[in-house]
Amino acid sequence: MFSFIGSIIVLLLGYFIYGRFVEQVFGADPSRETPAYTLQDGVDYVPLSQTKSALIQLLNIAGLGPIYGAIQGAVIDDDSSFFVYHIQKIKY
Repeated sequence: MFSFIGSIIVLLLGYFIYGRFVEQVFGADPSRETPAYTLQDGVDYVPLSQTKSALIQLLNIAGLGPIYGAIQGAVIDDDSSFFVYHIQKIKY
């Protein structure tokens, strides 16, 4: 549990520290329009509301989870079961 909480703290610290660094290096210009407005063609570049954009990001993450999780489970399960089987055969 300590490693989980520690990793969350490190993730948040990294987010804020790195975010501040990137903003100082590249700068954020709120008056500059995004490509969705400057290159708007109705197909590839379409301005969306913040709620629709957040929903698309959520669905992309949720859609990838079952695919990636199953592949990782298959890959890790084969190797770890082989490893565990041979460790159990060792007599201490």
